Parts: sequence; C-alpha cells; structure tokens
Amino acid sequence: MGGVLSVALVASLTACSGDDLGFTEQPPDGGQFAGDGSWGVFEPDQRGAAVEFSGETETGTTLGSAELAGDVAVVNFWYAACPPCRVEAEDLESVWQQYADDGVQFVGVNIYDQVATVESFNAQFGITYPSILDVSSGSVLAAFADNVPPQAIPSTLVLDRDGKVAAYILGIADPGVLGPMIDDVLAESST
Repeated sequence: MGGVLSVALVASLTACSGDDLGFTEQPPDGGQFAGDGSWGVFEPDQRGAAVEFSGETETGTTLGSAELAGDVAVVNFWYAACPPCRVEAEDLESVWQQYADDGVQFVGVNIYDQVATVESFNAQFGITYPSILDVSSGSVLAAFADNVPPQAIPSTLVLDRDGKVAAYILGIADPGVLGPMIDDVLAESST
C-alpha cells in the first residue's frame, strides 16, 4: 500500500494522578499532550530524506544519525515527569532487549531534563539504552519536526537502515504495535 497508513488507537494519557507517581499531569511548559496513540507506517517509496541529528547522552558521549547508520533504530522522545512516558518506559526497555541481538538500536531523546533526572529515571524503570539530552538546544526534536509534533510526547519513531522515518507512534508505544513495525523494517532491510 502506498502512502501513510494511520489508525487511531485508544490510549489513556491522563489516567494517573500526580500523587501516585510523583509527577504532574501537565507538561512542564503548561501545554497539552498531543500524543493520542495514533500511529502510521511509511512505505519505502513514501519516506522522506534521512534525518540527520546528533547530541550528547547522559553519559557524555555523542550519539546521532552517524552512529546509527546502517542499523534499524527506534527513537523515543520523552521526559521524566511525563505520565505516559512513565507508563511506556518498561515496555520500551523490554522491546529493546527483545531486538538488541538483531542489531536494532534504541535511543531516547529527553526534551526537558538534566543528567541527574535522566539517570534517576533510568534506575527507577530499568532503562539501559542511551538518551540524548536535548533540553538545551532542541536540535534533535527540530530535526524530526516533520514527524513529531512538539507536544506529542511521548513519540516513538522507527528509522530504516538509511536513517529515514519508516513508522511512528504518537503517544504510548504499545509493544504490540511497535514490535511489528520493527519486524517489517528489519525484513525489508535484509532483502
């Protein structure tokens, strides 16, 4: 099928209270969450140009499109006080572990927090893949602006081996949706 397939999934983004998990239900800037769980897949001939990005991770290393070149990659935009980001965190780690031996790279892009907060979040939720700290420059979010609305956090993108966005999820990344997206990109990449 050509074009973009888009299907709305039901996702509750406001089911948690701030008292339960130690965060607020609003983004830090007072905006609204736009991630409604919708997702889409771009057929290979419908994908845009490869996305070039780079940033410093919580460990101080540089990570970006150059380091991911040739691999299928999953890029997740998040921040620690985001309720749906907390909901999906352990599932994302589980999917990362499931696909790590297949050469699939995972990278978080934290749009709001500093190193200590990211490290605390990672420890709390068992996250082992790196996150780029994009709070100072916003350059990584800007590089993906055609695919991630600024208030659609969390958002998760699957990049093909050429660094092109092959699929997206706006809102909580359901493993039952994300896994098949990864499978499809891995399959096309090996042909």
